[in-house]
Amino acid sequence: MELKEMLMELLSADIPSGCEVKNNTSIIELFKKYCDDVMVDKLGNVIGRKGPENAKVKIMLAAHMDEIGMMVKQIDEKGFIRFSYIGGIDHRILPAQEVIIHGREKILGVVGSKPPHIQEPDERNKALKSDDLFIDTGLPAEKVKQLVRIGDVITFRRKPVELQNGCFAGNALDDRAGLAAIICCLEELGKLQFSVGVYAVATAQEEVGLRGAVVSTYRIYPDIGVAVDVCHGNMADVPEEETQRLGKGPALALGPNIHPKLYERLKSIAEEYKIPYQLNPEPSATGTDAWAMQITREGIPTALISIPLRYMHTTVETLSLEDIKLSGRLMALFISSLDENFVEGLKCY
Repeated sequence: MELKEMLMELLSADIPSGCEVKNNTSIIELFKKYCDDVMVDKLGNVIGRKGPENAKVKIMLAAHMDEIGMMVKQIDEKGFIRFSYIGGIDHRILPAQEVIIHGREKILGVVGSKPPHIQEPDERNKALKSDDLFIDTGLPAEKVKQLVRIGDVITFRRKPVELQNGCFAGNALDDRAGLAAIICCLEELGKLQFSVGVYAVATAQEEVGLRGAVVSTYRIYPDIGVAVDVCHGNMADVPEEETQRLGKGPALALGPNIHPKLYERLKSIAEEYKIPYQLNPEPSATGTDAWAMQITREGIPTALISIPLRYMHTTVETLSLEDIKLSGRLMALFISSLDENFVEGLKCY
């Protein structure tokens, strides 16, 4: 499947954390194209298996399907909607955003605030607070209250856009890009020989506490876990050592959250097949599904592959399509190299 087409399909679903059970249909259908079996657990995780059902070695690939969003907390007497956040949103990006309120029907709205012309002098030199923001649907108050209830979720309305030099921007690329990389891996595995059972998981509720990774890892109990997420891409005014460069390949994490032998194997595979890669030192918990995977049950040897992404948790997250392809190919070649002896060697350093 052509990568841009697949990515557009993945981005077409509105899945703020907690809405995975209702809105994961497009992901299920994509997994069915490349997996032997697909199931959905009670939390909404989509789990696809490829390869032998009773394989002696199991590897789990995890990328989260959920995105940041908002939730209705009040409708005032004029019909303006006040909201709270689902996941980590920087309220400075919100003014003038177009949004969708998922009420009894989908309603378009815009995030408004007091314009500078009518602000008090002392307000003009201060950053907007979240309480200063509201959503305007254009509807009268009585109609808003008919269609919208407290607790309804709100998502950003943003059409993905293809930029120059193979770059792509949009909302929720954190972490639909990781899902795209996993699907690329599954597609690549169709051309390779491998003997392990591969479990591809679109995890739920990562943005609010890595919850889907906890329960799906517990269920699968893999011998190896690989999380696929995004990391900070190079951008203006950010120190180079805190970012990874777009278009220069996946970033391989190393640190206490990562099993050193998995890191070394991924690195050697990348070098053998001339796949460009970058190093991403992580001195503590990574804040990704890798953290939940590593400490499930008796502990799972875990690796983390990251796709460089600019402007994380905004509506214009930007990445290189080539980095998604390279991440998928690296995972497929890594899986093809696995056997029981390698897994047995993970038990001792």
